[in-house]
Amino acid sequence: MLEKFLTWEEAVQWLREQPDKSELVKYCYYDDPLETAAERFFQSEEWSELISILKTKNSGKVLDIGAGRGISSYAFAKSGYAVTALEPNPSNLVGAGAIQNLAKSSGLAIEVVQDWGETLPFGDHTFDIVYGRAVLHHAQDLNQLCQEAARVLKPNGYFIATREHIISQKADLQKFLDSHPLHHLYGGENAYLLEEYITAINLSGLKILQTLAPLQSVINYFPMTKTQRQNLVKPFLIRKLGNTIGFNLSKLKALQELYIWYQSQKDNTPGRHYSFLAIKP
Repeated sequence: MLEKFLTWEEAVQWLREQPDKSELVKYCYYDDPLETAAERFFQSEEWSELISILKTKNSGKVLDIGAGRGISSYAFAKSGYAVTALEPNPSNLVGAGAIQNLAKSSGLAIEVVQDWGETLPFGDHTFDIVYGRAVLHHAQDLNQLCQEAARVLKPNGYFIATREHIISQKADLQKFLDSHPLHHLYGGENAYLLEEYITAINLSGLKILQTLAPLQSVINYFPMTKTQRQNLVKPFLIRKLGNTIGFNLSKLKALQELYIWYQSQKDNTPGRHYSFLAIKP
């Protein structure tokens, strides 16, 4: 048992050194070379899905809040956006130093700013997109972070928060923290109720366009693939209707979507992922 918390960098380094955690390290994009990990994210179904959501905003200025190692910043920059990566941690492994090295090795133009989401050092109406991947649940002040995001967005700009941890009731928070592979090391994880995210976004003046449930988008259920998700309905229908009927019906997209909606509604797993797309009126 550790007597004191590690830093975030130390916690990730510990994870990378565990022989049985290699797949988790890869899924979290903590592996090296960093440019290879970032390229894998760029080629992922998650990124492809995000780009399809942003099809009406296929260029412009992006603020990547809590950019971490810079995998999303890399993907936006490679897709032609002008990217500012906001990351307060100076680390060369998991912070601003890593993003600077990634920008240099890839030749992509990524501006790196070390600051916090609650106190954005930018003028009003600066960005076309404000994006955060698994960032809101780390907010020191969720309402303030959303207000700052709204402030720096241009009118009709998009606010996107993906893979946010959700709990159904406050009593579930400790269950999530106990299950998280790194929280016991660095103590920095958190989760909010779904209505807390929605309220914070609405209070900022943004209008929510989409709230994506856990199985509704590959953005949330990665590392599961779309094909794996589609196959979830097959054993369910076979159990209910038998092999032949169940197998044939499982191919129907309408039934697949109905099953996914049903499973997402009944899912109360502490820490499950939701994503949000909002617009600044």
